[in-house]
This record gives sequence, structure tokens and C-alpha cells, in this order.
Amino acid sequence: MGPPEAVEGYTDTVSVEPGDEFGLHVSTTAPRFRVSAYRVGWYGGAQARLVWRSDRVTGRVQRDPRVDTFTDSVRADWERTLTVRADGWPEGAYLLRLDASSGHQRYVPLIVRSPSAAGRTVLMHAPATWQAYNLWGGYNLYQGKDGAYGARSLAVSFDRPYDKNGADNFLVYERAAVVLAERLGIPLAYTTGVDVHLTPAVLRGASAVVSLGHDEYWTPEQRQHVTRARDTGTNLVFLGANTCFRRIRLEREGDSGPVRTVVCFKTDYEKDPYLVEHRTMVTTDFRAAPAADPESSLTGVLYEGFPTDAPYVVHGADHWIFEGTGVRRGDSFDHLVGVEYDRVTPDQPTPSPLEIVAHSPLVCQGRDSHADSAYYTVPSGAGVFASGTMRWVEGLMAGSGENGRNHGMDARTGAFVTRTTENVLRAFAAGPAGRTRPAKDNVRSVYGHEATESGSSATVT
Repeated sequence: MGPPEAVEGYTDTVSVEPGDEFGLHVSTTAPRFRVSAYRVGWYGGAQARLVWRSDRVTGRVQRDPRVDTFTDSVRADWERTLTVRADGWPEGAYLLRLDASSGHQRYVPLIVRSPSAAGRTVLMHAPATWQAYNLWGGYNLYQGKDGAYGARSLAVSFDRPYDKNGADNFLVYERAAVVLAERLGIPLAYTTGVDVHLTPAVLRGASAVVSLGHDEYWTPEQRQHVTRARDTGTNLVFLGANTCFRRIRLEREGDSGPVRTVVCFKTDYEKDPYLVEHRTMVTTDFRAAPAADPESSLTGVLYEGFPTDAPYVVHGADHWIFEGTGVRRGDSFDHLVGVEYDRVTPDQPTPSPLEIVAHSPLVCQGRDSHADSAYYTVPSGAGVFASGTMRWVEGLMAGSGENGRNHGMDARTGAFVTRTTENVLRAFAAGPAGRTRPAKDNVRSVYGHEATESGSSATVT
């Protein structure tokens, strides 16, 4: 890929509809560069297709980034290099590849979102989480230039490139799930968490909504809109762990401009001037005071820890989710649980009936615990599946040598994760799964006591 300054860029929007126009902001040390738009999917074995390519564009080095003195938010604020219209671009997940004449490359991710989700499975991409971990310019929501938590940004801007190859979070935690879903041939729609926040209708009539492998940062509005979809019969899939953990605020450019900033003060939430008039809008963990609302009422599982590396252990081998995998109770898959994990936590708000289908012993920071895959159903008929491990989407690539880190996972694990995911996506694409596949609560038999009432529309014990 070359040194970071060789070529890098960003778009002025996280998503567009087909035919929309967007701006691309590029800085490069090369005299020229070219942009190629690849749609990720399934094309008879190929996993991306070239949709558009620019002419050669004159390159230039753009200005140094600026850092906000209060939030330590980094903004490139580069001039627009070229305007692109997504004419003839099918809905989907795209990688814009920047090819500098020097031979260096970088990616820029873009979602071409679907105007309607009715009757389709929605893949909900997570640009807010991509941005939270983006260290371009030396700051993200975890650290500053000195590497310390106390020097981190309190807000991060979309007006900057992503670090590393430009699309690391998408390639590791999302791409393989997109490819699998397209290979299945089920009706698909594409959106982002930002778009779900802005437009609740984006989920109207969807058969299912899929949260991908690392989807940590949500607004309360996004959570409300996904919960409402569940309660009107839309199935939900959580393929990662640590989902819907951080409560964020999205800020626009001006009163009516696009959303360009992710705000999350975390433990310093009292420093947020927005709280003066909005006391319930704290940007800290969903489960934390003063507005505690644990994510388990939606996901069925609760984030517990980091880091861990453990085998995934099947509990309900005869469950429909594992059909065709050939597993028996107690079968395990090395390294599939990690690096973060969730578990069913009965003393937290948890929907019922809830069925634990995998119960994996582990050690995290010296403490014995478990990671759980779980399935629950609600009165609307919706079914909800949570994998309980952040490595699930990486598991789709295990043994293949494709993108992802694999963590020592083998081809047997890849086949298991692939078939299980296929089972869930096919069943959920057919309509409210709870009507034909109701969950059978087993929390008491696994953990020795029942779940706490969740306050959701799910029936609870």
C-alpha cells in the first residue's frame, strides 16, 4: 500500500443512493492517480466487480489536518478533488480504490444504500464504529498521539481518511458476510447505522436486519428504530460481539448539512456542554449511569470482556441453527471465541424465551466465564440471533487465506460458521422466524436462574 501520505482520501458522505452525487477528497504525493469503484459481492466465485473507473486525475498534497482544541477531533478539511455520480451503480457495499501513478494504493469505503428494505434482508454497515477506531491524524476515541486514554478524542470526524489500508474494519469484520449473503441469493438491502439513525423508514417491512462483526457505537435513535423493527416482525442478527455498547451522538455540519461527527465522551461525559440542556443524552456506555439501558434487552447477550481466546463450544447441537453442520453437544472450534465476547447475563434485562445454543468456557483477565450464542423470539414473531463472539465474520474466512486475521482458526471452523450463518440468513429471509421456530428458554438450566425482566415487548420470566 505504501506510506500513508502516498495516496489517501475520503468521501463527503458515508452513503449515497444510486444516481446520487458525492465528493472525493484525495491527497497524494504522486503526480496522478485514478479511482476504481468495486462493488463487493458474489460474481460466480469472484468477490468484487468493477463498476466505474475515473480518468487519470492530477494529484496534489493537501493541507495538514487541524485538531480541535476542546475535543481533540482531527479534521483533514481537504478540498474536493473530484465529483462522482453513482449512475448505474447497484445498491451495495463499495470499495473505491485509489491507484497512484507511483504504484501505491488505498481504499475508501462507500455504501450505496437501498431506498427500500421491504421484503429484504438489510445489511447494516457500521461507519460510526469504523470512525471510532480510526487513528488517522494521531487520535481516535481510545487514544491520542501519546497513546494514552486521557489524550483521546471526545469526538471524531468523517472528514478524514481511514488509517491503515483505508478500509480495515470493513475488510475484517464485514466483507465476508456481504459475500456470503450475496452468494445465498436472498433479497438484500444495504444501509448504515447512520442512515438508520436518520431515517427509521429505512427498515420498514424488512425481513431481517443484520448487524455485522464489529458494531459497537450506536445512537439511542438507531437502537430505538432497530427495536421497533423487531417489534413489528423483523428478525435481527448480531454477527459480532460488543454490539450497541457505546451510546453516541451524531452531529451535522451546520443546521441542515450532512452528519460528519461522532461524539462519545465516555467516562468524561460530564464535560460535554450538550448536557446542559439535554441531561439524558449522555455519550457513555448504554449500561452506565445516569441513563443506564443495557444492550441485552435488544441483543439478548451482554458484552463482558476483552481480551480472550477460547474454543467455541456447542450446547444445543439439535437446534435448527446448526442443521447440516454435523455437530454434537460439546463439540468445539478452537479460537472462534475472541477477542471480545458476550454472554447471557440473567441478572440484566434479557428477553425471554431465550435459548442458549453455544456455551463456551473461557478465561478473561484471570476470571473464569463463558461466551454464549443465543436465540430469542418475541410476540411479533421476530427471531433474534447473537453469535456472542467478535470473530464470527472472521470465522467465515477461516482456512481460506482471505482477508481477516483468522487467529489460527482452521477450515473446519470456516465450514461450521459458514453453514450456521447460512441457516440463520435463509430462515430469517423467509419472514418472522418465531412463528415457525419459537425459542425454548433454557437460561435456568444453563445458569441456574431466570432472566431479569427486560422492559422490551418480549415476554419475560
